[in-house]
Amino acid sequence: MTTWHWVRHGPTHEKAFVGWRDVPADLSDADQIARLRAYLPQNALLISSDLIRAVQTADAIAGSRHTRLSHDRGLREMNFGVWDGMHFKDVAERDPDLSRAFWEMPGDVRPPEGESWNMTAERVASTVLRLTDAHTAQHIVAVAHIGVILTQIQRALKITPEKAIAQKIDNLSVTRITLTTEGARVFEINHLP
Repeated sequence: MTTWHWVRHGPTHEKAFVGWRDVPADLSDADQIARLRAYLPQNALLISSDLIRAVQTADAIAGSRHTRLSHDRGLREMNFGVWDGMHFKDVAERDPDLSRAFWEMPGDVRPPEGESWNMTAERVASTVLRLTDAHTAQHIVAVAHIGVILTQIQRALKITPEKAIAQKIDNLSVTRITLTTEGARVFEINHLP
């Protein structure tokens, strides 16, 4: 049994699509960081996406009790392609039908030069499987992104992408999912310590 403690990175305060674009996290709320650090399991492995907002958040919650694994590109947010950095309104004006389909029928719909929901889910699932196999019966704290965490909720609960996207995942929240040979079990979603 491997337990994943998914932590969404600190806020970026961006008012636009943020996928693979590297923007920093605001980690100025020291009390919230301290509560999060205290809530997470001791002696856990700690990994993050290789994007700076996740790396910075992992650095902020790391302690001597965690074993740090290398940042992993497989845990990156969805690649929004040409939409990355654009305001949602501008995307809707540029690609009205495509942007509507992207949110209303997630799955194989993808932004220009970007990834679809299914492509992201497959990439993340492959990364999680590799890391779970390498670290069986461990607690893994993974600092990642909303899209990454939502794909894991979808996989664990066996729900549609539409239902997964409806879940709320706040910055610096914890979503805990245990993986066993029989399947996955979700213990908490969007817990704010």
